[in-house]
Amino acid sequence: MSTVSRYGALALALLFIAPTAWAQDYTQGDLKIVRPWARETARMARAGGAFMTIENTGGAPDRLLKAASPVAARTEVHTVIQDGDVMRMREVPAIDLAPKAKVELKPGGYHVMLMELKAPLKAGDRFPLTLTFEKAGTITVDISVEKLSGTAPDHGKMKH
Repeated sequence: MSTVSRYGALALALLFIAPTAWAQDYTQGDLKIVRPWARETARMARAGGAFMTIENTGGAPDRLLKAASPVAARTEVHTVIQDGDVMRMREVPAIDLAPKAKVELKPGGYHVMLMELKAPLKAGDRFPLTLTFEKAGTITVDISVEKLSGTAPDHGKMKH
């Protein structure tokens, strides 16, 4: 194999391996937290959101009760509801995690709202987020802040 071919093969391997190496998953008991992330915020933003997939691999239900992070004075677990022709974010007391099921926290759905941010969330930064579950207890994950993309959902009709 020529030197060029070897470097090409190495570059191709890294292209497919690197993204999975950067994504951090967390497991505690029957819960698995997959790819926790947040969107970067504007310079003057006072709020942001954290997202992930939570998988309950066990045979008993659990519930996400709350979250906390040093980057925000307050955090709330939210969902988005349709109110006429307007989408509104609402705090929920908990997110139910059925046995052998996954719940995706994503823009436009369930998410962790980071309120009264102490500084903007910048792409490339990381911060801790502690999730508290009814049965599994607390799990601290490392949130990766990602750059805003042109495919972000339109929040023009989003109201708190």
